[in-house]
Amino acid sequence: MRRSAPFWALTLFLAVLPTTGCLFRTRPVEERYSKAPLIESSQQGLIDALRQQAERIHSLQATVDIDSSAGGAKKGHVTDYKEIRGYVLARKPAMLHMIGLMPIVRTTAFDMVSDGNQFKLWIPPKNRFMVGRNDVATPSTDQPMENIRPQNIYDALLIRPIEENELAVLERNYEILHDSKGNPILQEDYELVVIRKRGENDAVLSRKIVFSRTDLHPTRQYIYDEQGKLATDARYAEYKDYNGVSFPSRIEIYRPEEEYDIKMNVLKLEMNKPLKDEQFVLAQPAGAEVIQLDRPQSSSVAVPAPDGVQ
Repeated sequence: MRRSAPFWALTLFLAVLPTTGCLFRTRPVEERYSKAPLIESSQQGLIDALRQQAERIHSLQATVDIDSSAGGAKKGHVTDYKEIRGYVLARKPAMLHMIGLMPIVRTTAFDMVSDGNQFKLWIPPKNRFMVGRNDVATPSTDQPMENIRPQNIYDALLIRPIEENELAVLERNYEILHDSKGNPILQEDYELVVIRKRGENDAVLSRKIVFSRTDLHPTRQYIYDEQGKLATDARYAEYKDYNGVSFPSRIEIYRPEEEYDIKMNVLKLEMNKPLKDEQFVLAQPAGAEVIQLDRPQSSSVAVPAPDGVQ
C-alpha cells in the first residue's frame, strides 16, 4: 500500500521526538502525597461507625473559647470579633443552650436556648430578648451575625447517623493537608455522600461527611439545604477522649450564605452528664425589648459582637 508524504513525515517526527531535547522539557510534580499509614474501611463500616458514635453521645456540657468572624465577598470585607469564653449544653434529640461572656469583665454577652424548632435569645448589652424560628429564609446582608441559629450549631456539633430516609454512597477522594513547614500534601480520604429521599421519586443532596484515612474520624461535614446549596461547612480536628468517647476538641462552623464563621476550642467537656429540662429554659428578663420573629424574613442576633459593635 502506498503511503503519502505527510504520513512518512509524521512517522519520522515521532521517531526523532524522544531524542530531540529542544522539543520537550521535564517539569517536577508539585503535588506531594502523604506517606502516613492508611486504615481501610468499607461503606457499611463508615455508616456503622457514625451510628455507634451517635449512640454513645446523649448529652454534652462544654467550656469553650469562641472565635467568630462575619463577612466575605458579599459584604466586601470581613470583621473578626474578639475571642470570648462560652458554655455549651446539648441534649438529644435537639436541645441546645449556649452562653457567651464578654472579654475581661466576664459579664453575659448573649444567652440562647433552642428546642430544635424555636429559639430564645437574651442580649444584655442591647437589652433585647428575641424569640423565633431556627430557620433563616432571608439572610441579613447588613449584619451577617444576626443569622446565626442554635440548630446550625447543634447539627454541626453532633453528626447525625445515616437515617432511614437517607442513602449513603462511598467516594474515595483526597484531602489537602499541610506538613510541618506549611507545604500542602494530598492524603486519601473516604467521603460518604448522603442523599435524602423526599418522596417515592424524589431525592435531594443532604450531606457529605469526610473521614480521615489515618484514624477514620470525621474531619469535615457539608450540610446542604433543600435546593442543594451548601448551608454549613463544619470542620473537626484534634480528637480527644472525653469520658470514653472520642470527640473533636476543635470545631469550626462556616455558613457561606450568611457569611459567618465560628471556631470553638474545647477547654473542658463532660460527656453524657445528666442535664435537666430547666437547664434549657430562658426566661424573659423584665424590662427587655421583646422582638418576636414569627415571619421567615425576620432575622435574629445569636452571637453578637463581644464589644457591642453592630
